[in-house]
Amino acid sequence: QVQLVESGGGLVQAGGSLRLSCAASGRTFSSSAMGWFRQAPGKEREFVAAISWSDAITYYADSVKGRFTISRDNAKNTVYLQMSSLKPEDTAVYYCAAKQTQSFVRRHWYPDAMDYWGKGTLVTVSS
Repeated sequence: QVQLVESGGGLVQAGGSLRLSCAASGRTFSSSAMGWFRQAPGKEREFVAAISWSDAITYYADSVKGRFTISRDNAKNTVYLQMSSLKPEDTAVYYCAAKQTQSFVRRHWYPDAMDYWGKGTLVTVSS
C-alpha cells in the first residue's frame, strides 16, 4: 500500500513558478514509478509527468515539456514537480499517482492504469 499526500499548490501569476510535493508512505515507494496528472474544470484528468523508480527515466506531456521537471527523493519518500513559466491553461487540480510495475513505458501512463492516487492540490495561474 502507498498513501500519497500532495502539497505546494496555490495562486501564481502567469510566468511564475511553483513546486509541488507528494509525500508517500508505505514500504513500496522506492519500487513504485511515480507521476503527476492534472484535471482542469470540465475536463478529463490528463497525464503531466512520470519518473521511474531509479530516477533514471522521465516522461512529460508535450504541453509541459521544457517548463516542468519531475524528480524524486527516495530517502524522503517524496516526488516533486517543479513548474516554471506557468500559463493560465496550467490551472488545474494536480494529482500525484503511483504505479507498481516492472516496466516503465510511456503508453502505460493514463489515469485508469494507476494503482494509487493522492487527493490533489489546486494550482491557479492568473493572467
